[in-house]
Amino acid sequence: MRTSIIACIVAAGLLSHDGSHVRAFQSSSLLLRRSKIGHRAIVPPLRLAAIAPEDIADETFDLAVIGAGPVGVSAALQAARGPHDKRVILVDAPRASGALMNEATGEDLSIGGPTGLFSKALRDTGKRISVGSLKGMGLRDDSVWNEIVTSCVELASFNARDTIRQLEYAGVTYVQGHAAFADSGGSSSLFITDSDNSISAFNADKILIATGSTPFRPGGIPFDGKRIFDSDSINTLSYLPKSVAITGSGIIAIEFAKIFRNLGSDVTLIIRDNVPRNALVKIGLDKDISALLVADLARSGIKVERGAQVKRFQVPKGNTKAPIVLDLEATGGGDRPTGATTILKCDIYLAAVGRKPNTSSLNLQAAGINTDQYGGIDVDSSLMSSASGANVYAAGDVLGRPFLASTGMAQGFSAIQSMFREDLAGKVDEEEGTGDDEEGEESSSAAGNECKDGELCMVGEQFDPKSLASNPFAFPVGVWSSPEASYYGLSTQQCKDMGIDAGEGVALYAECLRGLVFSPNGLLKLVFDKSNGRIMGVHICGDDACELIHYGMELVKAQRTIDDVLSNLYSAVTFHEMYRIAAMAAVDEKGARKRRAAAGRALAIRNNGNAQE
Repeated sequence: MRTSIIACIVAAGLLSHDGSHVRAFQSSSLLLRRSKIGHRAIVPPLRLAAIAPEDIADETFDLAVIGAGPVGVSAALQAARGPHDKRVILVDAPRASGALMNEATGEDLSIGGPTGLFSKALRDTGKRISVGSLKGMGLRDDSVWNEIVTSCVELASFNARDTIRQLEYAGVTYVQGHAAFADSGGSSSLFITDSDNSISAFNADKILIATGSTPFRPGGIPFDGKRIFDSDSINTLSYLPKSVAITGSGIIAIEFAKIFRNLGSDVTLIIRDNVPRNALVKIGLDKDISALLVADLARSGIKVERGAQVKRFQVPKGNTKAPIVLDLEATGGGDRPTGATTILKCDIYLAAVGRKPNTSSLNLQAAGINTDQYGGIDVDSSLMSSASGANVYAAGDVLGRPFLASTGMAQGFSAIQSMFREDLAGKVDEEEGTGDDEEGEESSSAAGNECKDGELCMVGEQFDPKSLASNPFAFPVGVWSSPEASYYGLSTQQCKDMGIDAGEGVALYAECLRGLVFSPNGLLKLVFDKSNGRIMGVHICGDDACELIHYGMELVKAQRTIDDVLSNLYSAVTFHEMYRIAAMAAVDEKGARKRRAAAGRALAIRNNGNAQE
């Protein structure tokens, strides 16, 4: 039985038959209990009425996708559309995955959204809403927070509505519940546990596991989801904290530190290392980009406690206004240096110390699926697991690093291609009029182009974890902090380790007109091979870095040189002018140093002036 998603919504009275009217409901926020914030009416989101698990009992599907994040949704849509045209079921347990929920309605606001949807929405909201101005107008803290959350909900709802629309049009069957492999029935038999603990079983010829990841929770931290959070449970924060303490020195920790600081909170970052940038360098960021991000933390007023860890948590019981007291000690135990902070008070505490694959409750062993020590699913180059029926694939965070939505979606795409390769072969036969299987296999093998040890090449079509880990040209990395940071390709140190004599060309944001006027703090670096000028890597920190990196990625992939960049003409008053400025710096290092020094002095004066104001 396949029931239309929209038909379910219509039956529930939430949507008119023409799809143009949505009934208002009492709360539009994952946190709020009100229908209006201030004087602005909430945009009523479309609620997805999932099919009840019992409605698909004992049915068989061509493909079952477990997990409705960006990886699962995109893979389900791909399989349901041509040339595959498969019968697809998408199963998700949003509450179990720490997703954004509207508690008043049970609506899942994060369907199709990445793990960091809440932080991205908060970041964008922090740019659009001036907390200081709202407080200056006399608004109370709870009213300010309500305004912030409402804006986040609107952003999340846009994505959720579009996902619902696409699933409906593609004919994907969507079920909410907790999916796991049955103890008997091999790797094709699954059961779904509903919210009322009822169980329904179904079968699928192929299965894709895309259940994402969960935050790593160190022992000794009294997580309660009220004042002590991880990077998922922070979604349930119900007020604007005056002070925030965050443990972590990676991307997620820095993102949240800047978010809460931009929202007006006093922020303290607790890191184990004595050198804050070390953690960023370890994950691939250039040393200068890492230093710039750390310097921005200080410039933003974020306090950094280095070489420290929390020894004891004192969380007041029954008094939410009393501060949490954190006793700090040196990393590894022992007293901190004389004069260092040993007691820290805060409204909330956030542990952002990494993530791990979310696979523990899937009963993988019943299907013969092997995992690594962290719970990551072991797969081959085609993303197929060790399942007894050779029919279970995995994609995204369940495979482990790099824990990026972009690479996960690429893996999902490749997994569907591998599952249903015969559909693609048929399409080629129709278009080219050939049925030569040997040619098809040869072409498929050539398309893989997987990297070999010590060889610089692009990643194969499978995007398997081994290829991703060994190939620096596999994907771009973006840090959605404020300012943004991004990179693609090799760093100077990586070039050195590979025996490449590399040079650098650096452009400051303040050296181009748009950067000077609108966003002067930041830099763009080109890493190049001195022997031939080939650009080996691009590293950026500043506004729109996560957008700018894609042009840099094309320069690296196309093996463009410094001379190629110098010969290009870039539109005036754009950040892309920095590519040419960096290329000029590569061929005139002495002159470039003088220009950067002059621009840096002018920028320091400007920043000091703004700080005094």
